[in-house]
Amino acid sequence: MLLTIERVALLKRVSLFERTPDRVLAGLARTLEEETFPAGSTMTTEGAVEDWLFVVIDGTVRVTQWDRVSELGPGDVVGELAVLASEPRVVTAVALTDVHAFRLAKIDFDEALRTRPEIAAGVIAELVRRLRTRHPPA
Repeated sequence: MLLTIERVALLKRVSLFERTPDRVLAGLARTLEEETFPAGSTMTTEGAVEDWLFVVIDGTVRVTQWDRVSELGPGDVVGELAVLASEPRVVTAVALTDVHAFRLAKIDFDEALRTRPEIAAGVIAELVRRLRTRHPPA
């Protein structure tokens, strides 16, 4: 199990949290659960209703959404949109290699967003960045 300071260092590599001060991330880091997924195992399935997200610490994850397939690795997040919107998952995520990940429960994520504007601002900035890269201006 990783120490809080190690968890904070890993969270700083995540685009959702990179602008969040270490002292704020320390509180969030204490709520994380560590999970491992052997290569070939399913981390989440399209249509599932789940109340958590994963932060990939080590390994490679294949994410399938409709006809798109992408690979995620250390510092990437799986499930953040479903947690934000409390709706069924729109992707299936499978561990391509052995994966070590943090699991962040919705209740803890929501609390962090509500009480820590630095985290909410980081999440908003990341979502805006994603929208801009997916839909360039005409």
